[in-house]
Amino acid sequence: MSHPLKQPPNLSREDAQPRGDVIDPSGWHTHPFPWRHPTLLAPMEGVSHPTFRALMTQRPGVGVVCTEFVRVTEQAASVRALARAVVKVPGIPLSVQVMGNSIENMAEAAGAMAHHGADVVDINLGCPSPRVVRKGVGSAMLTDVELLKRVLSAMRAEVPGLLSAKIRAGFDRADHFLEVGHALQEAGVDFLVVHPRRQTQFYGSVADWRIIAALKAELQIPVIGNGDIWYATDAFRMRAETGCDAVMIGRPALRNPWIFEQIADLAAGRPPRAPSGDDVIARLRDVAARYLAVYPAERLVIGKLKEWLTYTARAVPPELRLREVLRQSDVATLLAEVETRLAGLAPADLDLQATGHLGYERRGTVFPTP
Repeated sequence: MSHPLKQPPNLSREDAQPRGDVIDPSGWHTHPFPWRHPTLLAPMEGVSHPTFRALMTQRPGVGVVCTEFVRVTEQAASVRALARAVVKVPGIPLSVQVMGNSIENMAEAAGAMAHHGADVVDINLGCPSPRVVRKGVGSAMLTDVELLKRVLSAMRAEVPGLLSAKIRAGFDRADHFLEVGHALQEAGVDFLVVHPRRQTQFYGSVADWRIIAALKAELQIPVIGNGDIWYATDAFRMRAETGCDAVMIGRPALRNPWIFEQIADLAAGRPPRAPSGDDVIARLRDVAARYLAVYPAERLVIGKLKEWLTYTARAVPPELRLREVLRQSDVATLLAEVETRLAGLAPADLDLQATGHLGYERRGTVFPTP
């Protein structure tokens, strides 16, 4: 099924340009979900482990945290193994994501997650990784709508609480996303998360928010938007431009761990947090300390820190050459190198402000550049 991608009728092109400093916080907390903030920390493979989730909820503004996907194979998983995925942060709802295409085993896994305390059970229909796609799961399932309906219907029968699906715009084409959305709605999902890129795009190009707007206009279930919310003001703009019910943020939260707090500040009418170079240093030292307390080998910790630094570098002036720090092989040296480059930098020197005042990132919009 194809669908023309149109701009929302209540917005002009000029009104909706991603300027970043024009927001309307009224109605931000009006949403159909049973959690406080209409914000979700996205599931990210290799990243969204319990320590990361706990670190991200040290600051306010996160509505829901999501696990990285739990792989469900043709062989039935043990209930004990499934239960280990349900690690909650006190006071924050948890969405547990499962990925697979075995109807019986996906239903069993979904029921086990719900039984062990998952507030939301989510199915991964968006992972673009070739090794995942080759197994016919993740975004590859978007090519088989009938299988989607059968898997989700079976999961629905086993999940008494909230059931959701996270999709991409499509696999190698983006003209059947409404068919996918309707299939998931008919199967009984309570809400849908959409990342508006195709599998073949991975994270290239700019997320096409028109796809979020079209799904929201077409479906009766709530729709959550995801993709290129690099700055706090983009969250408000996504909801205004697309009509989506909430936002999900992944990689931008690695780049700017304060983004959820900034969103909460803006929604409350407060001046948003503006991190300095010293704030970034303190944050990375806290991350290192938390990881060193959890992981037995420093080589594992250095890898996790480099995940953060790879994205942090995107917010730092290029002349500071923060990416060179990634060559370091021990935690102490890495942190010392970061401090040498970032100590004393003012908030204005970093692209971490809520408005995106330096504009290092290409932001999503329903009005893509012609």
